[in-house]
Amino acid sequence: MRVVAGVDAFRVREARPVHIALGTFDGLHRGHRAVVDALIAASQGEGESVITTFDPHPLMVLAPPVHPFLLSTLAERLDLFAAAGADAALVLRYDQQMREMSASHWLDLLARRIEARHVVIASTHTFGRNREGTAALLQAWAGERGVGVTVVPLMSAGGQVISSSGIRALLHQGDVRTAASWLGRWYTVGGTVVRGEGRGRTLGIPTANLQVPPEKLIPGSGVYAAYATIRGTTYQAAANVGVRPTFGGTTLSVEAHLLQADVEAYGEQLELAFVERLRSEVRFPGVAELRAQIAADLEAARTALEAAPCHTA
Repeated sequence: MRVVAGVDAFRVREARPVHIALGTFDGLHRGHRAVVDALIAASQGEGESVITTFDPHPLMVLAPPVHPFLLSTLAERLDLFAAAGADAALVLRYDQQMREMSASHWLDLLARRIEARHVVIASTHTFGRNREGTAALLQAWAGERGVGVTVVPLMSAGGQVISSSGIRALLHQGDVRTAASWLGRWYTVGGTVVRGEGRGRTLGIPTANLQVPPEKLIPGSGVYAAYATIRGTTYQAAANVGVRPTFGGTTLSVEAHLLQADVEAYGEQLELAFVERLRSEVRFPGVAELRAQIAADLEAARTALEAAPCHTA
């Protein structure tokens, strides 16, 4: 998959008309995948399928969140696009100029600079200044220019519309199981393994401490059954998200204990796939009580993971 930074850098490939999907696609959940699948179906055999995304995320300009909120970093998003079968990703910078651009101007850019012959959007997707661009506006604009349009209906699960904001809410609650059903895969958090305070090893339960990208959403505090992937190998794991209150901690940390191996991983990249929240984080009276609970947590994690095949939701 080719990656193009900005409209001005986009070059149309000879004899391959451009089919483009508009959106940010944070997390590339099942609703997003329906849009991407429609894009690839429309371009099959004759065109190049191109997915747009924004960096930074538009919320960072429109209403900067207080806490980390991205379901996928840009690098993760691009990997997801490639895995979905897209031919190209168009990475657009979202700034004040983009914020103030009219919907018609943005569509004219697509026609003039990208020569889009088919546009795919979700039915509720809006674009342009004050969100004036709608599916109806796009269809009217496209009808005058002979550009094809596919409008993809929303997808629901359990009577609720699947959305990035909804998945964020589920993750904040620690409901990684429902979040996975909306995403179509386990929610993952990746980062560099860094040295911690070494308390896990003194307890006989060594952990890998993750330095997570600051903009990445971390599930709510608690103990989780998870899969940990490092150097291309995936292990069963028990993960802890929290401040370690038994030791008087105040800084949020993400750490994982591999159930099947003790791997030296400092400086390596590790990805955690969250499968099941086992319990909330609590403060124990002492180390003995904590050690006993951790033993129970490890057994609970093994049981949960045996019932949840690796990397499937």
